[in-house]
Amino acid sequence: MSVAELIGFLLLAGTAAYAQTLTGFAFGLITMGGVGLIGLLSLPDAAVIVSVLTLVNATQMLLKGWRDVAWREFGFVMAASIPMLFVGYWLLEWLAGTRADLLRLILGFVIIVSSLQLARKPEPLAKQSGEGSFLFFGAIAGLMGGMFSTAGPPLVYHFYRQPVPLVKIRETLVTVFALNAVFRIGLVVLSGDLPSGPNLTGLLAIPAVMSATYLARRWPPPVSSSTMRRIVFILLFLSGVSLAAPAAIHLFGAMP
Repeated sequence: MSVAELIGFLLLAGTAAYAQTLTGFAFGLITMGGVGLIGLLSLPDAAVIVSVLTLVNATQMLLKGWRDVAWREFGFVMAASIPMLFVGYWLLEWLAGTRADLLRLILGFVIIVSSLQLARKPEPLAKQSGEGSFLFFGAIAGLMGGMFSTAGPPLVYHFYRQPVPLVKIRETLVTVFALNAVFRIGLVVLSGDLPSGPNLTGLLAIPAVMSATYLARRWPPPVSSSTMRRIVFILLFLSGVSLAAPAAIHLFGAMP
């Protein structure tokens, strides 16, 4: 990365960390969407960097918030998420090597659907969902986490419908993201697929992520949670369309 590209990535990661600290989600989506648009890194390399930065953000948040985690629901989610994370990682490696445009199209589609989901506030349920639902949404989250290090959308939708205090939802989501990041980083190391030296400069975003997390915790913006969701929605929707449209044109335009 050049100096200008590195500064851009630092700002992107800081913005994503700030949003996730306030909402409990969106770090991977914002970062991967921005990377896909600007083309700073390959998507597999970007997913590795995002996993590390997600772990930094989550660890910082959980230093004080771990007591609020819904451990029972967390256990069901992780039981299904971890196996599917391996499947998602394999799909990423396969598509990155043979179908780069298709990979960008899938990422753009995931971001668009996720942003539309954010725009619609989930209707709260009268009673908490059963164990099978947490396994189901955990599996989808693991697949998305393995592919793009973006396990958030399905879990955000499911958890925010539960009749559970918001602080408990946020800390549980962050804990899931943290453990998924640990497994994904371990898988990358064991596979020998670490980013090249120049791309590892993206890890210099760690101080930016830590600073943004602290600022969001210490001085949250004077806006409502619904306003914050709308801001995140606009950012994600525009990045998803901008990422998916060129990939779709190139992919389908090349077809006979």
